[in-house]
Amino acid sequence: MRVFYELQIAYSVLLRAVENRTRELAGLSPAQLAVLFCLRDAEGVAMGDISRTLRMGKSGLTGLVDRMCAKGLVERSGSDEDGRVSRVFIKDRGKAARALGKRETKRINAALLAPFSDAEVQVIQRFLTHLQDNADAIVSPPDEAEGPR
Repeated sequence: MRVFYELQIAYSVLLRAVENRTRELAGLSPAQLAVLFCLRDAEGVAMGDISRTLRMGKSGLTGLVDRMCAKGLVERSGSDEDGRVSRVFIKDRGKAARALGKRETKRINAALLAPFSDAEVQVIQRFLTHLQDNADAIVSPPDEAEGPR
């Protein structure tokens, strides 16, 4: 099986469909929706924490949050405790978009997993966790002399 190829095609097709759907429903990109999912209502979340959670570069996140600020979804301000830290706060418009996104994500997740048994879902989860935890080692093994796996 050509796992990497199949993953790339599945990712591209699914991301395009999700992007079309999130733009249609809420005028957001999937990445913007992911940022909204990271935000708690009461206190802001540090940009570094969002970056780590989403495994996204800080410069890319900065541009993304800037666009979200312009749409009135979030606001960013410096931290009272540490002036070097920038926190992102969700606004009412962002809360409404997040609620819509959560409902839609729940529906999409159910549709993705509908054809699989509970045991198969556990294997899928194990596979996805393996990818997340080991992507660098899989792509660039520590000892290149080992040859292909």
